[in-house]
Amino acid sequence: MDLLQHEIKFVAVRSRGPGGQNVNKVSSAAILIWDFENSTVFDGEQRALLRTKLEKLINSDGQISLRSDAFRDLPKNKESCLRKLENQIEFAFHIPKERHATRPTHGSKVRKRQTKIKRSDLKKSRQKVF
Repeated sequence: MDLLQHEIKFVAVRSRGPGGQNVNKVSSAAILIWDFENSTVFDGEQRALLRTKLEKLINSDGQISLRSDAFRDLPKNKESCLRKLENQIEFAFHIPKERHATRPTHGSKVRKRQTKIKRSDLKKSRQKVF
């Protein structure tokens, strides 16, 4: 995150929600804006990965923008935005573990059959007796 510090811009805006006069007067919410396309930290392949995985966060200018108004003061909201960005970057670069298909065990087949039998008996017991 320290490498991105000079590429990130913050904009202070008014918060949303309850708070009375504090919300109406003080700009305590933070919006983080990062132009990742011109980033010197990541190469072209990594930028393409960010573009595909984080497409919902990219605005019309091609920048990633995140908003935080969880706290009443601007520095905490800026930290919150940085944490959100860090989490999103980790999500974008995460490679899921390859799944190997396995067959059900004999015990799991028996348990599944037993639960089906119990459920069937329960439903039969609810019916009218002729």
